[in-house]
Amino acid sequence: MKKTSKRKYKEWLETVCFTIPALLLVSVMMYIPFVMSGYYSLTEWNGIAKDPVFVGIDNFRKLFAGGSVFIGTLGFTIKYTVFFIIFSNAVALALAVALVKKFKLADVYRGFFFIPYIMSMTIVGFIWKFIFTKGFEKLYSMSELGFLNLSWLGDPDLAFYSVAFVGVWQALGFYIVLYIAGLKAIPEDILEAAVVDGASAFQKFFKVTLPLLGPSITTCIFMSLTNGLKVFDIILALTKGGPGTSTYSTTMQIYQEAFTNNNYGMGSAEAIIYFIFVLITTQVVLKAMSSREVDL
Repeated sequence: MKKTSKRKYKEWLETVCFTIPALLLVSVMMYIPFVMSGYYSLTEWNGIAKDPVFVGIDNFRKLFAGGSVFIGTLGFTIKYTVFFIIFSNAVALALAVALVKKFKLADVYRGFFFIPYIMSMTIVGFIWKFIFTKGFEKLYSMSELGFLNLSWLGDPDLAFYSVAFVGVWQALGFYIVLYIAGLKAIPEDILEAAVVDGASAFQKFFKVTLPLLGPSITTCIFMSLTNGLKVFDIILALTKGGPGTSTYSTTMQIYQEAFTNNNYGMGSAEAIIYFIFVLITTQVVLKAMSSREVDL
């Protein structure tokens, strides 16, 4: 009994010793700043004054007043997120189906598509900014193709598609890897049974493969949803929210309000509201997608 008690105490002590540092780190980096942000959202503070001025819910009242920039940025963010989810998943799934087949250089192509994902979004943004401006200008002088002469970052309508395209291009490799893993996890005997039953390639994919990819699809949609909602660095590098406010995301508005305008109270209020919005959206989408999964 004594040996059992000592072993349990030792296990408990090890658990505590390994857990406490992680809890302290997470608390310092996440929980404490979140609580402080909740407090600052009820104040008016420029980040320099010694004592913030308590204003209650005035910051939140201003956010929902007419003409609020913050509410306007939600429209762009939602539009970008929907575009990002649809195209990143559709293109990644199509490429994963092609790359999961056994052929020469398959691994090379997989690595080729994954390279942009390991690059910094800021670097990717600057690279594509150069391509959209100098690169397309040079190609137009050589080929005289009309679309190369368009103002891809200067036109409000085209700027959105330029930013969304770069976002999808950069993240594509990550979702391809997840879909390939999901495709390889599908038992071969199920696919062979579908062929024996007379299913065509089209029917086998949409009636068998796609339903069994439910967990991978849920993961990819959830990841693309969160990545779309927090888009910031690629916009900062490409357009800085312009032209005008055509590519002005909610995260950029929060950053500008807090760190450029030195209005930490309003910036914190925007961050709290956006956190609640993201939390509700992700939970609803995750629950809806999980309910459609098919168990093997």
